[in-house]
Amino acid sequence: MKILIAPDKFKGTLNAREVAQNIAQGLFDVLPDARIEMVPMADGGEGTAEAICDAPGCSWLECKAHDPLGREIDARYGWIDQEKLAVMEMSEAAGVRRLSESEHDPIRASTFGVGEMILHASKRGAKQIIIGLGGSATNDGGVGMARALGYRFDCEKEHEQGRQSVIDLVNLTRIQKPEDLELPKIVAAVDVKNPLLGENGATQVFGPQKGASKDDIDYLERALAKLADVVANEFGFDYRGQSGAGAAGGLGFGLLSFCRAIIQPGFEVVAEAVSLEAKMKDADLVITGEGTLDRQTLEGKTPAGVARLARKLEKPVFAIVGRASEDRELREFFEGIYQNARPGMSQQENMKRAAEFLRENARELAETFGVGL
Repeated sequence: MKILIAPDKFKGTLNAREVAQNIAQGLFDVLPDARIEMVPMADGGEGTAEAICDAPGCSWLECKAHDPLGREIDARYGWIDQEKLAVMEMSEAAGVRRLSESEHDPIRASTFGVGEMILHASKRGAKQIIIGLGGSATNDGGVGMARALGYRFDCEKEHEQGRQSVIDLVNLTRIQKPEDLELPKIVAAVDVKNPLLGENGATQVFGPQKGASKDDIDYLERALAKLADVVANEFGFDYRGQSGAGAAGGLGFGLLSFCRAIIQPGFEVVAEAVSLEAKMKDADLVITGEGTLDRQTLEGKTPAGVARLARKLEKPVFAIVGRASEDRELREFFEGIYQNARPGMSQQENMKRAAEFLRENARELAETFGVGL
């Protein structure tokens, strides 16, 4: 029996490779002769670079950049030399993980460091950059990134390192392009479909999660609307309504507008990079998973992507997850769902014992193979 294990991370607990390793260990306890291939996955959120760079031939590079509040940091990204491919995550420079709880401030937070990472890879000779847009602390529409690339935004206050408050964009009148900017092809990998503006946009959906008050949300929405208006007037295109433009606080919009990037569902980007379909064709069955399986999973998250591909190839697919909703449509995707959640156990304790429960669930699943498959 050949088993393909292709899970996402359990956020805050285990990365995707650790999830796969624990599932594999549990399977081997029951099926010592099984052939198991592990393919850690991601969907554009945090862990995307690690998933793509899990394969041989990828090294990690460091560059100087600035965090969301302008402090100098050492940022890293993956580099596949044979393809001159850079694989990075916006969260490495502009992620909420760079801030303490008391520092969350989407008015001040900037994507400037993301632009510095893009420049570093470009100067190294990258032919393509893949950038995951999950885990952001920002809501600046990619303006910080663009400033690092040499764009000038008139009617903003000047700050150290060319940074600004996002709400300065309310008074934006003109955007000046850099004359000598040359960038490789950029693919933005996203795990959301939100547009830039409106009730489903970057600010109103994700702003409160980043610490934005009601007044902040009003200012931020006006600022990004003005940005979109000036971009449309200056450049002759308007990406505000495109699916994924609202990803990472509007960085999707910024990459489209200032870097002529392509936005793609993160799962598809990662699946292609790791040759998931080719590996799945050789498997007898497939196991996937993530921390929480719910309606959002259907919107392009890893387990749904793995399940759809498995169905296409007529492979049975199972999910081992932290917890799962009772949603009927979701459950019909899988031959079976195994949960780490235990009655009467706190979420904190459950997360602490995630590796143990993954192995238990894998053993339980393996024991069914002899009678069910």
